[in-house]
Amino acid sequence: MAIVELVMPKMGESIMEATILRWHKKAGDHVKVDETVLEIATDKVDSEVPSIAEGEITEVLFNENDVVAVGTVIARINTNADAAAATAPVTPAAPAAVSEPRFTSAPVHTPAVETAVSAGGAKFYSPLVLTIAQQEGVSFADLEKIPGSGNDGRVTKKDILQYVADRREGKVVADVTPEPVSSAVSRQPVVTNTTVASPTYSGNVEIVEMDRMRKLIANHMVMSKQTSPHVTSFAEADVTNLVKWRDRVKGDFEKREGEKLTFTPLFIEAIVKCIKRFPLINCSLDGDKIIIKKDINVGMAAALPSGNLIVPVIKNADQLNLVGLTKQVNHLANSARQNKLKPEDTQSGTFTLTNVGTFGSLMGTPIINQPQVAILAVGAIKKRPMVIETAEGDTIGIRHMMYLSMSYDHRIVDGSLGATFLSAVAQELEHFDPKRGI
Repeated sequence: MAIVELVMPKMGESIMEATILRWHKKAGDHVKVDETVLEIATDKVDSEVPSIAEGEITEVLFNENDVVAVGTVIARINTNADAAAATAPVTPAAPAAVSEPRFTSAPVHTPAVETAVSAGGAKFYSPLVLTIAQQEGVSFADLEKIPGSGNDGRVTKKDILQYVADRREGKVVADVTPEPVSSAVSRQPVVTNTTVASPTYSGNVEIVEMDRMRKLIANHMVMSKQTSPHVTSFAEADVTNLVKWRDRVKGDFEKREGEKLTFTPLFIEAIVKCIKRFPLINCSLDGDKIIIKKDINVGMAAALPSGNLIVPVIKNADQLNLVGLTKQVNHLANSARQNKLKPEDTQSGTFTLTNVGTFGSLMGTPIINQPQVAILAVGAIKKRPMVIETAEGDTIGIRHMMYLSMSYDHRIVDGSLGATFLSAVAQELEHFDPKRGI
């Protein structure tokens, strides 16, 4: 009999830890190769971790809700394979070439200091624990006193939530002169609650706890507004030619390509053309350094079954024609609806498009998807009477009109650049060739 170690997989270049959501198997259970052992969550997506060997699970080393560093052994499997085969590493396939991640059978020894955030003392805390501490007003001094049940005495989510519950019940007393908790998630100092009484709500109310994804979205939105001074510009586009062209060709397009032609790839196509003309829109900031991205990776906001939004990314959008963009848009949208997005599907975006018109809104003021510097929103397309200028004079006609709005980081994108880029996108859509082929 031989022991194979299942390790916490690396779910993306910038992801150094993940939270265990649910164990599908427990110690003593039999598991087959590629059978799901557990579900994990990162700040991007939820994923299933399959078994790398067939056998009996002898040890489960972490509990649900524990935050575990990448490369850490999370379970051990007793197999019927010989020892030599069991100890040989399993080489992972390229992430984009497989439907589910594959992981090595040997752990990657990552020091704890590289995957946790130091609060300034001897202990180290995960970003999740620090976020909860900040939200619940737990001071650094109080955080240091919490006994950790995790690996090497680390304070887990379960530990800090138990502390918060005990504090509310009066079982523990908070430090009234705390040192603020430093967190990468928030730039604001922690305000310590000096009372242990639970908040009360008047009237007929229903209290609903935020799910994990909604908490992540909330933190990300607050962080974005704290990071970037937002400015939003607006434009209006006559998209009559684009609408009529799509109505005319969408049937033939679906028969030929097997894909439905939506407006999204047409919007992305126009955005890509304008980014090439105004490359500073496609950048990020690192301190006082401007990082201009040569790759044009366009994120598109998509709805999850839970109602939350996620932003899958079309990589190298400038290298795709309309058919390629359509296939990518439909694939990512379907994956989002079915909860099948992979971590790499949401990474490396350089510019984001959000279609607020999908929900019937005429326009919106979107929040920048950090670390990008701009996000463009398109509203609902509505028929309106408009003045049409012709060589013979002005006339009134019914036109398909759409508002566009773009929020941008005023630290690097000035009003002139932001407004000029937005106007260029609007003009690109207005001048769409109605005789274009498919």
